[in-house]
Parts: sequence; structure tokens; C-alpha cells
Amino acid sequence: MQGTVRTFDPATRSGTVFLDDGAVLEFGARAFDAGPLRLLRSGQRVNLVLTGDEISYVTLSTFPVPE
Repeated sequence: MQGTVRTFDPATRSGTVFLDDGAVLEFGARAFDAGPLRLLRSGQRVNLVLTGDEISYVTLSTFPVPE
């Protein structure tokens, strides 16, 4: 699944993303820390992994997601 970064707080390592259908989802530090990233900016495209209704992994759209 892909989305676009809406907000990101580097202090808490959490933020929100817009999905392609316009829905907004939140992600926490656990999802951010699961990937290789150090920072996100608003407007960046990201790959997401959902576990249930929660984002469990977030990374740039050019990076692969874990299987």
C-alpha cells in the first residue's frame, strides 16, 4: 500500500499519511523505527504495511517492504 506523508514529528517519530483515496491514517514510532528511515517530509510518497488497522511499517516508496 502507498500513501503520501501528511505530517511527521521527528521528536516523537510519528505522523500521519494520506492514502490515495483521501483517507488519513496515523503511524507511531514503532512503524517508523521498523524501517531504515531517519526523517520524513510532508509530500513524500511512502510504502506502508498494515497489520490489522494499524500501520506497522513505513518507508520511502523507492525502498522495498519486508515480506
